[in-house]
Amino acid sequence: MKMSRFAAFSSSLLLGAALALTGAATALAAPSVQAVDYVALGDSYSSGVGAGSYDSASGSCKRSTKSYPALWAAANSPASFAFTACSGARTGDVKANQLGPLNSSTDLVSISIGGNDAGFADVMLTCVLQSETTCLNRIATARSFVDTTLPGNLDSVYSAISAKAPSARVVVLGYPRFYKIGGSCAAGLSDKVRSAINSASDYLNAATAKRAADHGFAFADVAGQFTGHEICSSSSWLHSVNWLNIGESYHPTAAGQSGGYLPVLTSAA
Repeated sequence: MKMSRFAAFSSSLLLGAALALTGAATALAAPSVQAVDYVALGDSYSSGVGAGSYDSASGSCKRSTKSYPALWAAANSPASFAFTACSGARTGDVKANQLGPLNSSTDLVSISIGGNDAGFADVMLTCVLQSETTCLNRIATARSFVDTTLPGNLDSVYSAISAKAPSARVVVLGYPRFYKIGGSCAAGLSDKVRSAINSASDYLNAATAKRAADHGFAFADVAGQFTGHEICSSSSWLHSVNWLNIGESYHPTAAGQSGGYLPVLTSAA
């Protein structure tokens, strides 16, 4: 197995520092981060739904130039950048349609996945349109799925990534909490429902983090980054329900991608 370019980069930095401290006249040149081959996989949170500025060639996948993968690539100029994340993707869709660019030379992979498997869109639709009791029951069903079925789904896609890109650093990004409890929203869902939705997001993140760790992947939690920028805060980085553009509801804005997701990926990568 080759040494990853990230490892080579780090080793060269350490060597350069050591030579400088010992008075050596010349240090070995460190490989540039530009040598990185980066592949961005995942669902709408990775494709950038809600951020606008969609690449027309991506069609219904809605890949945005303001998504965190595109922003990371623009800032770091990797040797190659393949962007296959797609709105609505589930774990099976990643395996079937997104893994083509991965190979033994891939150095960095990012992915957010699992929310659609667990029925996130249906949970939110149920909670907005139906009774509090029906909403809480739907959340309970989603949590049960996270316990019983999602771990196997995640194992399958994570194993497929490792098989195709064995030398890559894989960063699994989580989902934000959606609501500021006791915030500025005067109408809409009750705080009891908002708290249950936030708790379900934490539950999904915890399960995802466990599966990621068991595969040797890094889990990048974005909940802290979004604190103070939830729906019902004074500076939300998430769209609330939008009846004129329902697909963007409960997705990060452009500010959520650049201020919420991008710093977390940059740190983890």
